[in-house]
Amino acid sequence: MHKNKIYFLLMSIGLAACGGNKNEINALQDIKVMPYPATKKGDLKDTYFGTEVPDPYRWLENDTAADTKEWVKEENDITQAYLSQIPYRKAMYERLEKLWNYEKFSAPFKEGGYTYFYKNDGLQNQSVLYREKETDKSEVFIDPNKFSDDGTTSLAGVEFTKDGSLVAYQISEGGSDWRKAIVLKTDNKEVVGDTLIDLKFTGLAWKGNEGFYYSSYDKPKEGSALSGLTQHHKLYFHKLGTKQQDDQMIFGGTETPRRYIGAYLTEDERFLVITAANTTSGNELYVQDLKSANSPIVKVVANDEKSHYIIDTDGDHLLIYTNLDAPNYRLVKAPLSNPTPEHWKDVIPETDQVLEVNTGGGKLFANYLKDATSLVKQFDYSGREERVIELPGIGSAGGFGAKRNEKELYYSFTSYTYPTSIFKYDIASGQSELYKKPAVDFDSEQYESKQVFYSSKDGTKVPMIITYKKGLKLDGQNPTILYGYGGFNISLTPSFSIANVLFLEQGGIYAVPNLRGGGEYGEKWHLAGTKTKKQNVFDDFIAAAEYLIKEKYTSSSHLAISGGSNGGLLVGAAMTQRPELFRVAFPAVGVLDMLRYHKFTAGAGWAFDYGTADDSKEMFEYLYHYSPYHALKKETSYPATLITTADHDDRVVPAHSFKFAARLQEYHNGTNPVLIRIETKAGHGAGKPTSMIIQEAADKFAFLFQNMGLSYKEK
Repeated sequence: MHKNKIYFLLMSIGLAACGGNKNEINALQDIKVMPYPATKKGDLKDTYFGTEVPDPYRWLENDTAADTKEWVKEENDITQAYLSQIPYRKAMYERLEKLWNYEKFSAPFKEGGYTYFYKNDGLQNQSVLYREKETDKSEVFIDPNKFSDDGTTSLAGVEFTKDGSLVAYQISEGGSDWRKAIVLKTDNKEVVGDTLIDLKFTGLAWKGNEGFYYSSYDKPKEGSALSGLTQHHKLYFHKLGTKQQDDQMIFGGTETPRRYIGAYLTEDERFLVITAANTTSGNELYVQDLKSANSPIVKVVANDEKSHYIIDTDGDHLLIYTNLDAPNYRLVKAPLSNPTPEHWKDVIPETDQVLEVNTGGGKLFANYLKDATSLVKQFDYSGREERVIELPGIGSAGGFGAKRNEKELYYSFTSYTYPTSIFKYDIASGQSELYKKPAVDFDSEQYESKQVFYSSKDGTKVPMIITYKKGLKLDGQNPTILYGYGGFNISLTPSFSIANVLFLEQGGIYAVPNLRGGGEYGEKWHLAGTKTKKQNVFDDFIAAAEYLIKEKYTSSSHLAISGGSNGGLLVGAAMTQRPELFRVAFPAVGVLDMLRYHKFTAGAGWAFDYGTADDSKEMFEYLYHYSPYHALKKETSYPATLITTADHDDRVVPAHSFKFAARLQEYHNGTNPVLIRIETKAGHGAGKPTSMIIQEAADKFAFLFQNMGLSYKEK
């Protein structure tokens, strides 16, 4: 490809004086940036309700084409050439590697006669599944690091039979959502039957030791991301010892067309539970009584705009967790004889706090969200409250699940300043004891988190947690990362990030607002950030930035914004609507073409939150207005931007980022670098090897520090 004429002033390279401190590395005063590729443009246009919309970079949607691969190579070359000039990039990588190098444990769980747990020695690319008996030392059960030489093949879920004698596990190659499944005998790790292929968006649900249920789509033909559109999910039963091609379809496909179908069994293995949905919000609920051969699949709830899950059985009743007629969720009891909603009775009623429910040891554990932090209570199966569980502090608690006959369970606790730790909980007494605490090189006593409430554009109060080193001076000069999501009923609760330690110890501020569109205040909060109310999410995020500036935590010249997936859309919208407000932008694996997102892979399932450009003239115009790819304006100075994506992302396909980067580089008028970093053999995020995670974090921090003109003090 030919090179464009100048997009940057070609600047001389010179290292700023270090001020006499040999351990302080200053930003380069200038960096020579190669011109961007002269990305070819087509003349393709689409017409929506009489409006013509040019799409000159449509060819980049074909991610397997030779010219797209060449473009990717050129963009990566330019990005790496820029990053390689930053003097503290290597030092940041080394510091992050040192921070990461500590043992990490999951909460243990019991299967058969063994206790299983995941452990990472520190820098292993993938965590290893171990097991032990009470009198034995732990042994490696499954080591994903042996799946591939480069660590890009990961363990993507395990499911044991009730007696623990068999396990089915999934693997993901290169971060893809397409999975394989393998069955082992647990006593000798002998493989049973053939490897199943082409599973997607599925769990594995055992029916005794006979076989298991799984879900998948018809795999699209090889080719561009566009040809990868997935339509009807299918639920299958795989009987051990038979060929996958002979697996019986139980539900879905063209007979009952649904985009997402999940299945699991109740703990007593009497009922097969099926959830079915066409969007990522809400689901129908079905059950099949496996006690009787060839029993019908019965619809329990037809409403697919609300969410419903059977969490257990209680005698002749089902326990259903739902937000039907309860935006903050409730737990109800439904008679087996007639489990439809008109026969439900509350066990744990709805309150003004969002509810999650787990079961263990014959008890119910209600995890409430109180301004995006955890409040956990224990109930019996009649709904009688037994106690409030004392947590280590204000933060996020998770887990609280165990089999019905167990006497203890394990839960995790974390916050922005509290490394994720595992606690053992005695169900009868309510006593917790620390089980595993990570030895992180981080002194939490030096840092603090503060929750504030600020007003958005329409006056709505929005919570935000701000984390920083104690004694912070509010002079408007502090480097700050504003991170957000705001969608799909997902709640951002406090969690510890080892990568953020590097930023905090350098005097940085990390701020996380709980935007509308999320689930922090239930379904009403979620709906307030969907479809033609999506702008509320962007307004909440922009108002958070303005609050941080007004209160002198930071300034526009020291403010970075970050988010991934739907959060990548958030960053793209914010930087195109208010480019002057931010110094640095990190849109990661973002949904950036809002007119065509539903034409890729499973994107059509996101329509509940977004709407589509095909719905109506009003919906098209709304999406067209904020779609980051379309909202970019010529001759505009945008923040220093590092777009990140991956070549194997088959959830939010890389075409979004490719097209956005091409147009951003075309329209941008300024000296800030606007670059794209494209990871190879990686996907949407899950299963990414540790080495890859560390390098990406180092590159982002180096980019941020360089473009804020900051020094880096080596530890």
